[in-house]
This record gives sequence, C-alpha cells and structure tokens, in this order.
Amino acid sequence: MSKSLVLAEKPSVAREIARVLGCKNANRHFIEGDHYVVTWALGHLIELKMPEEYDQKYKTWRLEDLPIIPDKMEIKPIKQTRAQYQAIKNLAQRKDLGDLIIATDAGREGELVARWIIEKINWHKPVKRLWVSSQTDKAIRSGFSQLKPAKSYDKLYQSAVCRSEADWLIGLNISRALTTKYNDSLSAGRVQTPTLSMILKREEVIRAFQPQPYWTLHIDLGQCTAVWQKDDQSRIQAREEAERLRQKVTGQEATVRNVVTKVKHEKQPLPYDLTELQRDANRKFGFSAKKTLNVLQNLYERYKIVTYPRTDSRYLTRDIAATMPDRLKAISSAYGDEVRPILSQQKGKVSASFVYNDNKVSDHHALIPTEEPVFVGDLSEDERRLYDLIVRRFLALFYPEYTYQSMRAELAVHGELFILKTNTQTELGFKKLNARHEESSTSSRLHLQKGMALNIKQVIQKEKMTEPPARFSEADLLTKMEQFGLGTPATRADIIEKLLQAESVERVNGRLHPTAKGKQLIDLVNDSLKSPELTAQWEQRLEEIAKGNGSPSQFMEKIRRQTEQLVREVKESDHAYKMQNLTGSKCPECGSPMKEVRDRDGGRILVCINRECGFRKRKDPKLSNKRCRQCHKKMEMHHGKAGIYFQCRNCGIIEKAEQTRKKADKRETRRLLNKLNSTSEPLGNSLADALKNAFNTHQDKD
Repeated sequence: MSKSLVLAEKPSVAREIARVLGCKNANRHFIEGDHYVVTWALGHLIELKMPEEYDQKYKTWRLEDLPIIPDKMEIKPIKQTRAQYQAIKNLAQRKDLGDLIIATDAGREGELVARWIIEKINWHKPVKRLWVSSQTDKAIRSGFSQLKPAKSYDKLYQSAVCRSEADWLIGLNISRALTTKYNDSLSAGRVQTPTLSMILKREEVIRAFQPQPYWTLHIDLGQCTAVWQKDDQSRIQAREEAERLRQKVTGQEATVRNVVTKVKHEKQPLPYDLTELQRDANRKFGFSAKKTLNVLQNLYERYKIVTYPRTDSRYLTRDIAATMPDRLKAISSAYGDEVRPILSQQKGKVSASFVYNDNKVSDHHALIPTEEPVFVGDLSEDERRLYDLIVRRFLALFYPEYTYQSMRAELAVHGELFILKTNTQTELGFKKLNARHEESSTSSRLHLQKGMALNIKQVIQKEKMTEPPARFSEADLLTKMEQFGLGTPATRADIIEKLLQAESVERVNGRLHPTAKGKQLIDLVNDSLKSPELTAQWEQRLEEIAKGNGSPSQFMEKIRRQTEQLVREVKESDHAYKMQNLTGSKCPECGSPMKEVRDRDGGRILVCINRECGFRKRKDPKLSNKRCRQCHKKMEMHHGKAGIYFQCRNCGIIEKAEQTRKKADKRETRRLLNKLNSTSEPLGNSLADALKNAFNTHQDKD
C-alpha cells in the first residue's frame, strides 16, 4: 500500500502532525510511519530568482539596465535551506509515495510555500490540501478526514504568485533605481511607500500646526458639573468673552430646562482578528505588531491553545457553536470563576449570537481559544498577557450586554445654556470581566426634573490650547493600513519593521517619527506609488484573484507597465538628494566617506558609501545575549587584554566571560576518528594509543 507525503511549513508543526498520525521513525529531514511520511519546509524553501541569475550583467547595479522585467519569472531553492529542499526532492523520487498532502499554513503565503516546492521537485502525482484553523489533535484528525483536492486552492496560489512577483518587480526595480541614482540605500515598495507617506503626512500636519488658546466655562453643582454651550460649541475663542460670561452667571441659580433619559445597550465586542489584537497589545502593553505576531505564533504552534493567528475575520462559523463547551472546559483551569456559571447555567451557549456569521468568514474564523487544556504556568509573561486578552474577549461572548442609563439635561443660567451629561451603569454584563469596571459600578444616580432649581457651588473658567494630532503609534498605523487595505493581517507587521530597518522611520517613546531620509525618499517617488488608495486597489485585486473573480495575467500586465513608468520617472527626475548620517571617517579600503547606520540590535555601524567596496565596522560594542544581573538589559561584549568581558551600558557592571570548552561538532568528531584510525600519524601519548587500540578492537569484532 502506498504512503502519503505530508508537507508542513515548519518542523514544530510537522512533529505535531507526525505524532497525531502515529509516525515514529524520525529522520533528520522527515518522520515516517506506516501510512505517512511527514516532512517540512523552513518557511520558504523556494524564492524568485535575482536579476543576476537571469543575466550576470545585473550583478553590478546600473541605472541604465533598469527596469529589469523578465519575460517569465523563475524560481530557485534558497541557498541557506537547500539541504532540506534536496531532502524533499529525494523523497519525491520514492516509488512508495502515492500522493502529497499540503499541510502548510492555511493562507496565501502558506499556499505559496508549498506550491513552489511542489513545482520545483516536479511532483506529478495527486495533491491534496489539509485546511485547519488550529493545531490541536482533534483539529488535525478532523482535517485529515476531510482533505480537499489542491486544485480547489489554485486561485489562492495564483493570488500569492501575483503578490510575490508584483513586489519583486516594483520593489526591486524602484529600490535599485533610487539607490543607483542617489548613491544611498533607498528602499521603496508598493505597500511600504504609501505607509511611509501616511506617517509623513501626519508629520506635516503636526509641523504646520499653530496652537491657539480657547476657554471653557463650567458650573459645579456638587454631584456633577455642567459645561457652557452655544450652537453645539463649548469653546470660547476670546478671553474677554469668557470673563464676561463667568461674571454673568456667577451668583446665579441654574434651572433645569429639559431632561432626556435613555437606556442604552453596548453589545459584546467581537473576538479578535490579528490586526485588532495587534492594536490592543500595542496600546496596553507597548508590543510592536511584529512582537505580537511572534508571541501569538508560539501560542498557536507550540502550545496549540489558540486558533489560526493570521486571520482577518472577527466572526465565527455556525459549526463552531458545538465546540464551545469543550473550549470553555479547556480554559476552566485558569478562568474557573468566569467559566463555571457559563457551563452550568448556559450550557456553553453564547449570549452574543451575532458572532455566528458564515458570510463574514472567508479562510479563517476569529481568533479564539482551542479545546486544548491550558497550563498558564508554562507560559512566559508576554504569552500570558496576550493569551489573557484573547480569552477575555472570547468570554465576553457568553456575558450579557453592558446596559447603562444616559441622561442629558439642559440648564439655563441667566440666559446662558449649560449642558449636563451623565451615564449610570445598570447592568455591567460583559464588563464584569474587567475589574476596573466593577470598581466603578457604584456610581450614584442623579434625579433631575424639568423646572427644578439647582444651586451653583462654583463657576470654573479654564484656559486651554488646541493640540495637533499625535504621531502614529503602531496601533494607529495598523488602523490606517487596514482602512486603506494596505497589506494583509499577516504582512503589516513586517511592513512596519521594514520601514524601521531602512531608517525611513524611527520609534520614539512608542510613536513613529519619520527620519530625514524618509522625508527625502517620499519626495523622490511618484505620487501613485505613495498613494494608499492605488495600492489598496492592488490588494483588493489580489483578493479578487484569490476568490476567482480577477485575472492574474491582466493584473501582472498592469504591474509591468507601472514598473516601467516608475523607473522612467526616477531616471528623468531632477530632484536633489542629501545623504544622511555622513561622518568624518574615511573608508580604510577605498578612501570613500563612511556613514553611520543602526544595526538591528541598536548599535551603531560605520558603512562605506561605495557599494562596490562594502566595507563596514562596528562603532558601538556588540550587544550580547547575556543579561545584566541588576537591570536585566543586554550587556555589551568587549575584547580586553584578559580576554572577552561583558559590560552593562546602563549600570556599568562588568563581568568576565566564562571560558567554555568548545563542543566538537560532527566534522570535528570525524576528523578525530580518522586520526585515531591513521597508522601513519603517531598520536604521541598513552591515552591516545589506548583509544586507538580500543577502537580497532571494536572494529575487528564488527
């Protein structure tokens, strides 16, 4: 009987699938069982060829060679992971393998990872698709019992190819054009450039902002405060007018002119999608979008306690309803007080039935806990905090709506209008999950009636200044990117990181500031490339291709024409550019000026501006993974006369590096064994002779 070759995206996922399928014979590159051979990629194993692999002349960057638009885009194995690719290729030659099951992440990029491997290994046997939203044993078994033909996802694959080729054509050509023309490392792309443009537009608004003073007038009624208002405006533009009004109402009595009371309901919030979770984690914990995704991926892959992370939906399909009791039981060890009433009184039935909407779920439903039992003690602090957000948002579905009484009263004071607004909680509902709301649940209710006279204890005049909009936090930027359809939930974090690494943007106190380099870059590119609206249209067309409603060939033809136009405009541009971060240092190799850049660990590096030279050296000591015992920050690594030592930049603490013996790797082990077996090379000591004799005796017995 033939076996199935299962292709997972990562080794960790492959091991879990192999365990569930009963595969126990582990090899360096795969795990085999009676019916399945489970292997894995390491993320992408295949990538698009670089320009120099089409023609060696492209190895040297020249403006006159652009644009580079191959007639047919070709793919190749990634050099660093070629061993794993070769192992999969060798497996594909086995006669006992009858079909291949794609078990990569259930999304656009996961489809591309698998399909490019399948194409490159020349697999011509049947291909099936595993499509699961969680990594629990139950989900994996259920998924393998409902495998679908891979051709059902052909449109998704075509969309992924279009995305990858479009990014290559536009990103590579425009970045090369800008870099060669202005002799500086300048990175542009169809998503990162409009994202940068939004940051810069906000900066322009802030820079142009002129603060203006204004005044507000309040009356203190004891239990509450009312604010002066005219024509729906509470701001008073002139100090004299504010002072005149203050004197007019001082010593007067307020009369209730009108009272409107309403009972209002706030629905339970929907569960998280990836972008909403990244926003909340940024606001509450200061997590970057990338950090949130990395922590979340660990909760999904390693602990299997949350569903598929890269989802863009906040709704659930109706078939999920039957699994709710099991999901609640799984989290009961950590959230027993919240879960027990739901299971005993509601039998696990949600109160917010509107969460079930099959029409609003495409590939994956919202992010919720799985049926896998959770052991909170196994999680790191960051994992616990993120998991807690997901669970409490999930539990909110089982609680009633939040209900409160809203009152708006109009008060007349000597011919002037003051507005009094109060909200009084009547039913906390799902907000019981948040202790801070429980603390505020004791607010007293104010009873007002039309015609009632109220004593004014104090008249308060406040002077304020208008304020510019704040610079974007990552949460704000994610909202803007989602609003304009820039990128996908899976790619937005990487886009922000690219802008930071390219030094177009920098983080300052949790806010994103454009750099001088970023400001110049935006001036150098075409308006269409920095337009969120146009790039959003491209992303929308990719979605249409994935759903079978768009033409891949037409999309790519438009991208090629766009690439030609954008490169032509860079060539013809007469914009001036000033290289940033130049230092007084000269390159020791070629004598060119050196510029200062930031490394990923935050250290400073001096880089030669001559790209053909490429010399670089550290200006700051390298940060190690060793943590300071006092402040717990990473320590610098230094080389002194006594050897390597670590120093904390923050505390000044110095620790000598422990001398550790080098572990022999496989190559070193083979070398030593060969040395032991060699009769021509004397070993020179009795221990070595004894080892050699023992080794030879062992071989003779074999």
